[in-house]
Amino acid sequence: MTTVNVNGLRAAARKGLLDWLDTTDADIICLQETRARPEQLPTALTHHPRYHLLLAPADQPGRSGVAIYTRTPPTSHRIGFHTPEFDTAGRYIEADIGDLTVASLYLPSGDVGTSRQDAKHRFMDAFLPYLTQRAHDTTAHGRHLLLCGDLNIAHHTADLKNWRNNRNHSGFLDHERAWLTRLIDHTRTTDVLRHLHPDQNGPYTWWSYRGRAFDNDTGWRIDYHLATTDLAKNAEHARVERAPTHDTRWSDHAPVTVTYAL
Repeated sequence: MTTVNVNGLRAAARKGLLDWLDTTDADIICLQETRARPEQLPTALTHHPRYHLLLAPADQPGRSGVAIYTRTPPTSHRIGFHTPEFDTAGRYIEADIGDLTVASLYLPSGDVGTSRQDAKHRFMDAFLPYLTQRAHDTTAHGRHLLLCGDLNIAHHTADLKNWRNNRNHSGFLDHERAWLTRLIDHTRTTDVLRHLHPDQNGPYTWWSYRGRAFDNDTGWRIDYHLATTDLAKNAEHARVERAPTHDTRWSDHAPVTVTYAL
C-alpha cells in the first residue's frame, strides 16, 4: 500500500506518475493534493487498466483534493468527516475493501500568524474526535483501519533535517506535534514507517523545490501510514520511493510504500 502527495495530479502524470502507476505493485494507493475534478483528468488516470479511482476534489478549483486507487472495487466509501467547513474541501476520503477501511488525508499546511494556521487548528480539533471514534468502531467490528496521507506535521526531531531552525514554523510547532501524539494514542494506531525504521533520521518524504534541498536530503517526514494494532503487526517492509535524481521527480513528495502480510 502506498501514499503520496502528487502536487497536482495532472502535472504529476505529465512528469512520470503514469509510468509509476504502470509498474507499482501497490494494491491500494492514497493520493493527496490532486487539484483536479474528474472531467479535467485524462482517461489514463480515470480509467486506469489496473486500478479503480475514487476522487474527492475540492469545491475550490485547483485546490487540495484527495483520492484512492484500489485494485479491488470498494464496497463503499465516504467523503469528509461530518464537518461542513471541510467536507467539500478535498481533504479526506475513506473506502472499505474487505476487512480494511483505508483513508486518504490531506491535512492543511498552515502558516503561523495567518488565517491558514487558524484553519489548520480548526481541522485538527474536528478531526481528532472523528478518527478516534472511527478507529474504535472499526476495531470493535474486527476490521482494520489505515490512515494514509500528508499530515503536514513532522512528529519528532528525527523527522526533520533542520528541526532547530523550524521550531517556530507550522509543521513543527510544539502543539501540532502534541496533537499528532494524541491522535496516535487516542486511535491506538502505529506510525508504521517509524516502527520499522526506529533508529534513523527520516527517511524523509518531502523536500522543497527551492535550492538543493533534495540533493542534500534536507527534508521533512510528513507523509504517514497510521495503522490499527493488528494491521501494524503485519507490516513487513516500509520504504520511501525517493527519486534517483532531482530532475526525475514527479512530485515534491515521494511515495511511502508499506508491505502488509494479510
